[in-house]
Amino acid sequence: MENKTKHLDILYEDNHIIVVVKEPNIPVQADASKDLDMLTIIKKYLKDKYNKPGNVYLGLVHRLDRPVGGVMVFAKTSKAAFRLSELIRKNEFNKTYLTLVHGKLAKESDALVNYLLKDEKTNTSSVVSNEVGKKAVLEYKVIDYNKKYNLSLLKILLHTGRHHQIRVQLSYIGHPIYGDQRYGVDKKGIQIHLWSSKISFKHPVKDEIMTFENIPTWAKKR
Repeated sequence: MENKTKHLDILYEDNHIIVVVKEPNIPVQADASKDLDMLTIIKKYLKDKYNKPGNVYLGLVHRLDRPVGGVMVFAKTSKAAFRLSELIRKNEFNKTYLTLVHGKLAKESDALVNYLLKDEKTNTSSVVSNEVGKKAVLEYKVIDYNKKYNLSLLKILLHTGRHHQIRVQLSYIGHPIYGDQRYGVDKKGIQIHLWSSKISFKHPVKDEIMTFENIPTWAKKR
């Protein structure tokens, strides 16, 4: 089932879940900016489509940083929200990202294991010792390298969901994400090249593995 409204690209919808593509620079939920957010957009869509009176339930089970786009699933019932949250807690919710980073990596594939600490005042995270930080694990694989621009396209399999994890870990090894103005070297005006390209999980009600994928234009073969 596909349906598009303003700021809303729906990949799948049933009675329990709705899977969408979040556009970059749209917050997942309301924040201090008061800009239109994904929860509000989807709730309005559901309210209008089904003529629902009063408040519409929509469960937020995972997040994307505001500048990052890509595939997300939201729960339409509290039962679905609980079961999806349990999958994430048990590391049974698979998340794959695509990203473009500066430089050529020494290894074609590798696992990065660090410990991260979030600074609430600055809303940033940094690599610290294991005594004070939370364990962050990801795997990467180099998909392509552009010698002219010295940029590498990576596929990232995320095993933990720490604050700004992919951005911090890649910057820490000397390969910041192209367009990352917080942890990288690029100036303002360049969109961060990080995308939630695929999610895979067991449906919260059906005995079925659901997989959804979306590839950004900058990652497609030209």
